[in-house]
Amino acid sequence: MQKQLTLKDSFTVMGKGLHTGLMLTTTVKPAPEDFGYKIKRLDLEGQPVVDCVAENVTDTQRGTVLQKGNVRVSTIEHLMAALYASGVDNCLIETNGPEIPILDGSAYFFHKEIQKVGLKEQTPTRTTSSYGTRRKSKGPTESLSCSCPTRTSAST
Repeated sequence: MQKQLTLKDSFTVMGKGLHTGLMLTTTVKPAPEDFGYKIKRLDLEGQPVVDCVAENVTDTQRGTVLQKGNVRVSTIEHLMAALYASGVDNCLIETNGPEIPILDGSAYFFHKEIQKVGLKEQTPTRTTSSYGTRRKSKGPTESLSCSCPTRTSAST
C-alpha cells in the first residue's frame, strides 16, 4: 500500500493574478498526515483557511473558485493539478491575495518546484474518495505520474 506524501520543504512562487492583475505570492508548505490541501488567505483578517474539497467549489467559469463563507480563492486549478500529479496528499498553501498566481498558465512551474523540494513519506496509507481526493481509508489507490516537457522560461 502506498503511504501518504507531503513536501520535504516549502516553496514559493510569485506572479500576477490572471483576473485581478495583482502581484501575488503563494507559498506551499509541508503539512501533517491526513491534512489534505488547504489554502490560507494571509491578506484577510484572521487568516482564514479554505479546504480544497469539491464541496467548496463555487464557480468554474473562468477558473476554479473555492469558497468558505465569504472567503474566496480562485485560479487554483494549475497548482491543484501539479500537487495531485506529483503525488502530494497533504500541504498548506498560503497566499496573499484572492487568487493563485497564473505563472505561465499551466501546472509546469508548480510541478517543477515540487520536484525541486521533493516528497516525504508519511505513515498513513493513501486512498481515494469518491471525489478523487486522497484520504485515509482501508484500501490502496492507483498511483499517478506526471511527465512534463522541458521548458526554460515562462515565456516559452
